[in-house]
Amino acid sequence: MIRAMDPRYPTGRFTYDPETTPAKRAAWVAAIGSFPTELRAALEAIPADRIDTPYREGGWTGRQVVHHVADSHINAYVRFRLALTESGPVVKPYEESVWAELPDAKTEPPSVSAAILEGLHRRLYVLLASLGPDDFARPALHPQHGAITVDWLLQMYAWHGRHHLGHLRMIAKV
Repeated sequence: MIRAMDPRYPTGRFTYDPETTPAKRAAWVAAIGSFPTELRAALEAIPADRIDTPYREGGWTGRQVVHHVADSHINAYVRFRLALTESGPVVKPYEESVWAELPDAKTEPPSVSAAILEGLHRRLYVLLASLGPDDFARPALHPQHGAITVDWLLQMYAWHGRHHLGHLRMIAKV
């Protein structure tokens, strides 16, 4: 029996892979690096009159998705840097659903956040590509997820980008 895809998770739910290899890391780092280009392509596929269409009933609009990714990946950038420079830092969560309802997330052109993500992902890619195996083991504490590592963050945000690209692609096909 084939199950219908859950529109909340078009690429599946995030699952941490504890069997990390250099090849897997390289793929996740590459996903971080290529994300802005993939985002631009996904946005170009959405007709202008559908950018405010939710990807599912009760879901965010394409505009909100793009602004959410910028909000999230700005937080990710800080989380990576804290984990790499401090001893077991606590990383701060944020109320993403509330942030998505703020006026800028509902009105600004998605290109504003796409531009933020280009520079942010360039910096993040350069940083991540420079790390050694011990760096990926550096710990942090997330109040909602518990003990995490730079490896966990890498996997989470590589997945997060694909996850929301899936939402944008769904809107393009509506």
